[in-house]
Amino acid sequence: MKKNLHSLLIISALAIALCACGGKNPVKKSESGAAVTELSAPVGLSFREEEGDGVLTWDAVTDAAGYRIYAGESRLNDSFTEITEKAITENSIKESELDRLIEKLNKKEPVITEKYPYFKVVSVNGDVVSDFSAPFSKENEIFGENTLIYSTKDNIDAVNEELHKLFLRMEMAQFEDKRYSVMFKPGSYNEALELNMGFYMDVMGLGLIPTDTVIPNFNCPATWLGDAGNHNATCNFWRGVSNLTVDNTVMWAVSQATFMRRMEIHGNLYLHDNGGWSSGGFLSDSVITGVTDSGSQQQWLSRNCDWTKWTGENWNMVFAGIEEGKAPKGTWPSTKYTTVEETAIQAEKPYIYLDEEGYKVFLPDVLNNTKGISWKENKGKSIDLSEFYVAKASVDTADTINEALASGKNIILTPGIYKTDKAIEIKNPDTIFLGMGLATLRPVNGNVALEVADVDGVRIAGVLFDAWEEKSETLLRVGETNASNDHSANPIVLNDTFFRVGGVTNNNTSVDSCVIINSNNTVGDNLWVWRADHGSGVSWTANYAKNGIIVNGDDVTMYALMVEHFMEYQTVWNGENGTVIFYQSELPYDVPRQSEWKSEDGKVNGFASYYVNLDVEKHNAYGIGIYSYNRDAVVEEYCAMRVPEVPGMNLNNVCDVMITGNPGISYVINSYGGHAYRPGTRCIITNFQEELAKAKEE
Repeated sequence: MKKNLHSLLIISALAIALCACGGKNPVKKSESGAAVTELSAPVGLSFREEEGDGVLTWDAVTDAAGYRIYAGESRLNDSFTEITEKAITENSIKESELDRLIEKLNKKEPVITEKYPYFKVVSVNGDVVSDFSAPFSKENEIFGENTLIYSTKDNIDAVNEELHKLFLRMEMAQFEDKRYSVMFKPGSYNEALELNMGFYMDVMGLGLIPTDTVIPNFNCPATWLGDAGNHNATCNFWRGVSNLTVDNTVMWAVSQATFMRRMEIHGNLYLHDNGGWSSGGFLSDSVITGVTDSGSQQQWLSRNCDWTKWTGENWNMVFAGIEEGKAPKGTWPSTKYTTVEETAIQAEKPYIYLDEEGYKVFLPDVLNNTKGISWKENKGKSIDLSEFYVAKASVDTADTINEALASGKNIILTPGIYKTDKAIEIKNPDTIFLGMGLATLRPVNGNVALEVADVDGVRIAGVLFDAWEEKSETLLRVGETNASNDHSANPIVLNDTFFRVGGVTNNNTSVDSCVIINSNNTVGDNLWVWRADHGSGVSWTANYAKNGIIVNGDDVTMYALMVEHFMEYQTVWNGENGTVIFYQSELPYDVPRQSEWKSEDGKVNGFASYYVNLDVEKHNAYGIGIYSYNRDAVVEEYCAMRVPEVPGMNLNNVCDVMITGNPGISYVINSYGGHAYRPGTRCIITNFQEELAKAKEE
């Protein structure tokens, strides 16, 4: 009934508005000479720049004698008011003229006060009037068709209908090419709003801080994989939420390649769907007023958070920079908790926000030795959107993006798949390269997708890298080979950067490695590097990839590094004084035989997941989890982690787990730790230096 009433209100408003027109509609005959009895609604609304002025245009309508324009406060607002005094005969109007008409309307009564009003157009011919066009705003032009922007002034039934359709489309869309950003303007939203999260959805508030935007309900359920009673979240990948307050308890049942950042949740936070399987994720810079319950999560990193209480543990739960007194008590072996008291370097993700002047990007400062959330003080700087080139996958190429970068622009990738035939090259310091809606770089010519020079302060965030059918050496290279600059005062930062080999196409995909970090002092904050174990084009010979990540730079720090299923070492660390806080890795399922899976010149069975070059003198690691499922053959993994046996190996709370399949993992680190040969066996080393000392005593 509400939907029918909503439609009637729109029709009535249109009829009243047209009857109230001050000017007479022009008349012209149809091409056949007959009287016009029906007109199509205008389509193809867009804004373009012309001689220093914006121009709203639309496709000309056959038999239309003119057009009338209506303005509203928001896209799904029930109330649109005519601003044209009489029908215009051209299928375009300058933005300056629209501003003049709105200003004239507002002098009588403030009706249109938003920075980015929405417009609807009708075609007219005498007394014949078309339906409204779809609403359109300059902000649609800025962010593209796959960005849905909502306001507290929208009709809540229309909002819910649109969000429900989006969730139904994306709930099971694990390998689709659609990408979406869902943006909520500041304000408190109607308590009836319902929002569920599916694949490739990037949901964000547009306030400067999370409490500027309050929604009543938000959840990420996990009932699509199997029957409705399964609640399996182990494939709930590629999605994220940020910069919102949710005035309710939240279910966030996810695994890898997900993020929850800069949130305030008024209630509890459940990281699972009714106890169903779930397999790891990332939570940062957030406040939960109630309990955070990890439930079935196998592993998890929480960084710089505050909550009333944490409950739940499984294989490897890691806490870094949690508000004083809020991290759960205990550590290995009595619990599965690893706590790092302070976050040595906190580099939060840049984000889009909206104020009275328009859209901007906020770049948080890099902070040192922190506890708790960053946005109490919100140190950083605002950057006007004019300093960004806003790319769209339907029109932009590596050439157009490189041209913008060379001119000194930052980059925003709006949601979509960017097929590049050459590397995108970031050469200027302090460049921001920000993806919306899991924007995806797909190199189609055997090229590197993104190359970053060895310069200060580059921020790469929110981008998914897809290996493709022509073999690439790597997908992301940070710094040239033998890069040597010191970036400690202004590091290069990777936030929410995800890498994928296979799963999307039936054709073979190939890459030597997914990411190579040559620059010193680089900070990684939530990376999932994945050789697909399921999907299309997946087998030992179909999606070929030797290594996940190779780190050559010194003093590189990683929070939430997740690397899975590569054919040789998952992670290769050649740089000095590296630090990893939370590591999650599954070994390849599809090894066909032991003879094809031997390391160190064929002397060692299997490839360790985490390999620290034997020449390295110092390395730090906290909360390391490595898991095996030898699905296709009986093979041995000699050790989960391979490192030099020197005093500088500061390795804490390292475990391996044999999930199931054909055994197994013989040792945790080098030849130390127990044997994981039976399903469910978990072997641990709590302190590697103590293991070395005990071995010497024996």
